Amino acid sequence: MNKFSFLVFFIIVVISFGTVNEGVAQSNLQNISSINVDDLSDQQVIQLIQQAQKAGLSDTDLLQQAQSRGMSASQVQKLQTRIKDIRAKNSGSTQKGADTSATTGRQLNYKPDTTDTSSYKRKDLFEVLKPKIFGADIFKNKNSSFEPNLKLATPLNYILGPNDQLNINVYGSSLVNWKLEVSPEGNINIPGVGVLNVGSKTIEEATSLIKSKLAANNYAVGRGTTVQVTLGNIRSIQVIIIGQVDKPGTYTLPSLATVFNALYTAGGPNDNGSLRQIEIIRNNRIIRHLDVYDFLLKGDQKNNITLQDQDIVRVPTYRTRVELIGQIKIPALFEVLPGETLDNIISYAGGFTDSAYTARIKVSQISDQQRKITDVLEADYKNYIPLRGDKYTVESVISRFENRVVIRGAVFRPGDYELQSGLTLLQLIDKAAGLKEDAFTERGTITRLKPDNSTEIIGFNVKNVINKVVNIPLQREDIVNISSIFDLRDKYIVTINGNVRKPGKFAFSENMKVEDLILKAGGFAEGASTNRIEVARRIADADPNSKSSSVAQVFSVNIDGQLKPAEANFVLTPFDIVSVYSLPGYEKQKTVKIEGEVLYPGSYTIKNKNEKVSDLIARAGGLTASADVEGGSLKRENIAILGIDKNKADTAALTLERASQANRLKRTYKDSTNVDDIQQRNNYVGIELDKILKTPGSKGDLLLEDGDVLRVPKQQQVVRVNGQVLYPSAVVYDGSKSFNDFVSNAGGYAPGALRRGAYVVYPNGTVKGTRKFLFFNNHPSVKPGSEIYVPKKAESKGNSLQTVLGLSTGLASISAIILGILSLKK
Repeated sequence: MNKFSFLVFFIIVVISFGTVNEGVAQSNLQNISSINVDDLSDQQVIQLIQQAQKAGLSDTDLLQQAQSRGMSASQVQKLQTRIKDIRAKNSGSTQKGADTSATTGRQLNYKPDTTDTSSYKRKDLFEVLKPKIFGADIFKNKNSSFEPNLKLATPLNYILGPNDQLNINVYGSSLVNWKLEVSPEGNINIPGVGVLNVGSKTIEEATSLIKSKLAANNYAVGRGTTVQVTLGNIRSIQVIIIGQVDKPGTYTLPSLATVFNALYTAGGPNDNGSLRQIEIIRNNRIIRHLDVYDFLLKGDQKNNITLQDQDIVRVPTYRTRVELIGQIKIPALFEVLPGETLDNIISYAGGFTDSAYTARIKVSQISDQQRKITDVLEADYKNYIPLRGDKYTVESVISRFENRVVIRGAVFRPGDYELQSGLTLLQLIDKAAGLKEDAFTERGTITRLKPDNSTEIIGFNVKNVINKVVNIPLQREDIVNISSIFDLRDKYIVTINGNVRKPGKFAFSENMKVEDLILKAGGFAEGASTNRIEVARRIADADPNSKSSSVAQVFSVNIDGQLKPAEANFVLTPFDIVSVYSLPGYEKQKTVKIEGEVLYPGSYTIKNKNEKVSDLIARAGGLTASADVEGGSLKRENIAILGIDKNKADTAALTLERASQANRLKRTYKDSTNVDDIQQRNNYVGIELDKILKTPGSKGDLLLEDGDVLRVPKQQQVVRVNGQVLYPSAVVYDGSKSFNDFVSNAGGYAPGALRRGAYVVYPNGTVKGTRKFLFFNNHPSVKPGSEIYVPKKAESKGNSLQTVLGLSTGLASISAIILGILSLKK
């Protein structure tokens, strides 16, 4: 076999092995087709969401996995609804100020950490949906280790054995302190007294023997001398744990360990293990049976005895286990002992929830080779004997009322009310504290449930009901709706634009004057005119057959500048639009700036509307001796190219609009090297300052605008070369050098350079490009301070295989047609 064949064989083996492993892993996953989403608690659904988030799965992925694991489409739909409801509750509590991380204990907005999430993906996400075995988690909880407390006082019934240490303290007429270890034979050697056997004796019995031994050896015990015996270092014992536990085996434990300590060490009973008939075997006979339910339900530990060396703890398989779900406080699988009834199971589960239907419980029983449904009535709960595999479902009460009527709308106390015998519509309105002032009294409605559960609408005149002209009796589940006049019309507003401090839309009020609206808008802005304020009003009766019919009625209003009340104030109507204009001739100061080689550079305020560039240079004292006149440039913010209104007063809105337009430019010029550079270049106006100064007032002598920056540089000595050249750099200007010479000084053209697209940006902001003459590139001249820019060629898309095949097919077809024509001519 050559190397290539071996490599192919190896890849096939690896893929096959991975496929087999994946198939095995998939086969080990639980089929969830039997899960009823209605039986799941909110906590189970929350845990499922959290497990999916830890594995990096979305809600959609989770639902797809549920369907692939056997869950029916209807159950998947229910699960999706439950997830949405729980997330809505979570977001609602967050909006109310709840701590998101504490919602549901539960942190639905779990953010996976940076650790590997593959361990989560290997887990069965739907493990949390499996029925919980009641009591099994007590031995899985890390916070309940059941470790023996070795710092307690020595129990009097503690049985001594080899390696125990006894502390014997004698004080009074005699003073002595011994620490004696029990030998493998069960003896202790008391100095000066002798050997004493204490093995298999309790602490109380050993203390009595020690006192007698000391008294027999002339210690005045009881006559001024006291003897105290305590346990020092305790010994270790070996306990064997067998049966249905997670980790059976032999364990070394402290001699104070109990059965719970041993079970916790072995991981507790597994899914098949009994929690109620755990056996403690000593000397080949069962001495106790431990029922974990006694501890869970009553805190009773009478059978949680202290273990001895070589004791055996055996966990048998369970005999009978039933499931209780639905409206019960602790839904789970419960182990049943002989003689226990359904009533016992309900008590183990903590009883019914508040919304439980307690009159009967549905039971799914095993009957030969299939299941059957049986109902157990409440009177039989104490007599019904649970059977193997029973599944009990406690349903909730029906979500309907037998004596409810509802009133909504323009009443003072809308809501649900009791349907008393003979209740009428007028009585219900009185119970709801009567009608509000804004109630629409011409018509109300009653939505009534018909016998077939469809609905019908019954209209009534509210005024006739109030005046007792009509009397309408009500029925169960009637919904009365009385509208407000504000619900039946558009919201009334008025609008104010122009020179006010806070223009916008405001709520309309009766008898609102123009002055009132101006006050709501913060008063006049600086420069506002109080004369010729226009009010535009809607027209409801325009002539549709006339081309010149009015579309709005416009009024001109003059008001007092101090907004004082006057008799002839103009009263507004809903939807009026008020426009406040500026005073004729009102102008804000406009500032320009001059920089560089002038005698007095700085900011200047425009004095006249026709002030020009030459006037500004004259006000700045003229140019200095080192000024480069040809390099003078005018920077003017080119807002027009961005489509922005330069006269906007709201600078924040203007800034946002500029940023938005800049982003739009970046999307438009996504192939450009620098979009910001494009915007900066658009801000320069090419001027010829030398000609302007020779002939002031000429056509090229531009009028100044607010924000203009005129810059007169020093005489330039370098030329910058950028773009697609090998080494972009600044090159010393030499009048004898050509365009290509400057490019050569920057390393020459790069492989991707578009030579015919090269251009020069002159110091004054003007730009000249390369012209094509026959097969030659005619490059522009270069001046000091210029910038040469060489752009990049457009990327060639090339010909794909499909394009080549398409062209080949087309050429073959054309060739066949030509040959056919030629053959016909022959």
